[in-house]
Amino acid sequence: MQETKPHSQEKRARFVVPSRSDSLLRSFTELIGGPLGQRSSPGAVSPGFFTVERVLIILTIVAALLSILIKGYCRVNGWHTPQQFYATCYSDFPELFSSRGLADGVFPLFDQKALFEYPVITGLIAGITAWLVPGRGASPDRILGYFDVNATLIAAMWIVVVLATARINRRRPWDAAMVALAPGIVLAGVINWDIWAVAMLAVGMYFFAKERPVMAGLFIGLGTATKLYPLLILGAVFLLALRTGRLRVLFVTTLSATVAWLAVNVPVAAVNPAGWRYFFDYTRDRPAGYSSPWFAYNLVAERLQLVQLGPEAINALAMDMFLIACVLIAGLALTAPRRPRLAQLTFLIVAAFILSNKVYSPQYVLWLVPLLALARPNWRDFLLWQAAEALHWTATWMYLGQTSSGGAAQNNIDMPYYVMAVMLHMAATAYLMLRVAWDIWEPHLDPLRVQGVDDPHGGVFNGAQDWFRIDLKSPAASVLPWRRATVLSGASRATDHAAPPGHDSVPSTHGEAERDG
Repeated sequence: MQETKPHSQEKRARFVVPSRSDSLLRSFTELIGGPLGQRSSPGAVSPGFFTVERVLIILTIVAALLSILIKGYCRVNGWHTPQQFYATCYSDFPELFSSRGLADGVFPLFDQKALFEYPVITGLIAGITAWLVPGRGASPDRILGYFDVNATLIAAMWIVVVLATARINRRRPWDAAMVALAPGIVLAGVINWDIWAVAMLAVGMYFFAKERPVMAGLFIGLGTATKLYPLLILGAVFLLALRTGRLRVLFVTTLSATVAWLAVNVPVAAVNPAGWRYFFDYTRDRPAGYSSPWFAYNLVAERLQLVQLGPEAINALAMDMFLIACVLIAGLALTAPRRPRLAQLTFLIVAAFILSNKVYSPQYVLWLVPLLALARPNWRDFLLWQAAEALHWTATWMYLGQTSSGGAAQNNIDMPYYVMAVMLHMAATAYLMLRVAWDIWEPHLDPLRVQGVDDPHGGVFNGAQDWFRIDLKSPAASVLPWRRATVLSGASRATDHAAPPGHDSVPSTHGEAERDG
């Protein structure tokens, strides 16, 4: 007989409304009637058709159409140098379609003669989308078709990123509006295939937040096979696993990511070893790329007749700079008064990689937008950073227009102004890193933790106790695993003496320690 229980309706979580929580947005809501009232209860009352996610999808579609509209000059007149730079409509798709044999049926990585400077899944996307364009040869119509196919798929991946960001923290879905409306994605989203890796990492973070590390690892591994940067999240997972002692989730996530990456890469490496290895050789041997600090230095050194840096020196310096940044981030993670959030550490690591890398393509801004929306959802800082990135985006094309046209400097943007734009982009990114690091050290400044939550993105780390933490102000108060083991052992012996014969008593904290790894 089925037991009958009184029906209880599940209470919906209240949303964190931007017009209440963000001072900048509050001042702009007068055009639509002012900020939402304190007695209203968003999330508890059905909004009808226009749910938060549907509104976010509409915003993303509008932004995607604007992104394609910006490329209108090239879509009408073709992608030709230097006009594509002056019209700020450059995209890698037409260039790679013509110059890498995609228009003639060459499939990257599987054709023995094809050399494609991207990871495996990016090569698969490039080849499959070329198949979707009817005809043969690099005619203007086929080039336009190839761009449109990839732009459409990028819009779909953009929606995936927005929805994953909104669902990671159900109480703050409107933070995903930063991703939906980001000027950086509007300007640079259809330059290359980076949004695919961004989407895979976003889905991986969603599964991690839902305590499904196997699925999270699979998407992190697939993202790494698309662009290398999603691998960096494992550094944040490692630091949090060390801080909390929950090492099992680190092993499971890393193992799943490794299996997914190998499943994609091993078959290609077996079929075409040289083509598979070309991406790694190209990355190692290429000189400093546009907009990196090393490229900016070489430009200044050339103008001042100083010694320029070669690929080997840049590789060593970039690696050293990134490792130093990682050590500082690790020190912050293990000494902060309160455990950092996963999104905060991931943002810091990826931003450090971007600032130290030998290349900074304009589309790399896509990597940081979703991470910042999770790490520090503050619209003022976000818009200031995006303004700096938009200025850098414009300066890059103007500088490339000058160098590709051979025009006089007085009729173009000269090198010093381009270098200043690069420095502005780096300063804006470093400023965000400083703000996120300060939020970690002073948790009462964290936009999420002031709402009374811990780490809604952290999965098993959410609400976890410290297992390893170094207290810089009072080293004796540090939380150390060997010290905790001694305390637990002594407590266990005391309990054994106090327990009645035939009964074993183990403190609950000891059981939690074993469960957490």
